[in-house]
Amino acid sequence: MIALLILMFTGIILLEVPGLVKKKMWRELAAFSVLLLIGMALIMPQAFGVVLPNPSEAVAALFRPLAELLE
Repeated sequence: MIALLILMFTGIILLEVPGLVKKKMWRELAAFSVLLLIGMALIMPQAFGVVLPNPSEAVAALFRPLAELLE
């Protein structure tokens, strides 16, 4: 599974990066790199079996006192 993910990310990089470099699209390359790294950072723990917390639960806990106050 992990090898497949690494192969997939490598394929995406090989498809996208040379065109961006050739056209000298540095900002787009930076945005692509940041988003790809975020994607890799989110998918790799799941590949190792780590359960990530759901962000909607944190948002619900954050706004729960406000919701109770408005009732």
